[in-house]
Amino acid sequence: MNRTSHILVVEDDAEIGLLMKRHLVSNDFKVTVARDGSEMDRLLASNRIDLVVLDIMLPGEDGVSICRRLRATSPVPIIIVSAKNEDIDRVIGLEVGADDYLPKPFNPRELIARVRALFRRVELGARAAPAEEGSLCFEGWRMDCRARYLFNADRAVISLTPAEFNLLQVMVERRGRVLSRDQLIELTLGQIGASNGRSVDILVSRLRGKLETGGASYQYIRTVRSGGYEFVAPVTREGRDD
Repeated sequence: MNRTSHILVVEDDAEIGLLMKRHLVSNDFKVTVARDGSEMDRLLASNRIDLVVLDIMLPGEDGVSICRRLRATSPVPIIIVSAKNEDIDRVIGLEVGADDYLPKPFNPRELIARVRALFRRVELGARAAPAEEGSLCFEGWRMDCRARYLFNADRAVISLTPAEFNLLQVMVERRGRVLSRDQLIELTLGQIGASNGRSVDILVSRLRGKLETGGASYQYIRTVRSGGYEFVAPVTREGRDD
């Protein structure tokens, strides 16, 4: 978390964008501001971006649509900021792939705190899987726990956020065990960014959408009423049955 950490702020209000940039730069982050989705796309194509701070109310393509599109192709951490502060808006933001949600108006120090917390989660997640853990395999899928990639049966990489990868790894490693939402938060050491059961539900929904594409009838993650979630597919680790 220094000037090598490049943050892209997508905000059409020039005054707010400048304010966020000043506070982030004063806390040793490199910052670039984009006014809309098209400018964001150009900057992402030509720069290494470590985190995106994304406003919802933007000209042209709105932030929700941008977040959904960005999440489909990139695991870059995303914080949504919005003047909309209803619970449903927070839920929608998380469901389309955001890692955090910050309502406007906000204290600049809270923005800095959330950015740092998200970077810590990413860094902790990257260190959470030592090299000896190797790969976890199930039904043609392979999780490379060292490089933190998920491959489908066609050997294509499936884009997962750090929170999604951490949650999936915890469940796959404990295949056949029913894990409560509180246990999932505890077992991931808080790295999934979830503070309550609803946040866990949203992450599980996102994982299901990526694992069960194409109308697949097989469900890898089973919901246990009043219990939590259970990963049910057979799992192997480095050639051994789990």
